Amino acid sequence: MSHYHAVVWLDHSEAHVMHLAPDDVEKFTAHASDSHPHLHHKRGSVGAGRNAEDKHYYDEIVRLIGGAQEVLVVGPGQAKLELVKHVHVHHQDLVKRIVGVETADHPSDAQVVAHARRYFDAKDRMRDQGGHVH
Repeated sequence: MSHYHAVVWLDHSEAHVMHLAPDDVEKFTAHASDSHPHLHHKRGSVGAGRNAEDKHYYDEIVRLIGGAQEVLVVGPGQAKLELVKHVHVHHQDLVKRIVGVETADHPSDAQVVAHARRYFDAKDRMRDQGGHVH
């Protein structure tokens, strides 16, 4: 896990963490504590329909990100934002390494990797042209 770029695709059930090199991809998977969450909506209750944060799941994703210096986080729903929030609270050293958060339905790993390569290539080209990228 010593690649410079990584992409994380996640939903509330599982996460795919892929470390990218020019001609190599290392893939890792993390599963939520309850990989089959059941949401129950109760009329009038505050916060109904929301799962509690799965700290162990998000910590495992952070562990799988490892030393990647630039991380793109993608996914279909709120889990990607919950991961970013978790990082801000519990793993502040990783905050600056998350360079993008995007919505993506349920693509294959190959589609996620292709998207991430295009994303990082465009970002690197901006930097090479003197653009200041945060």
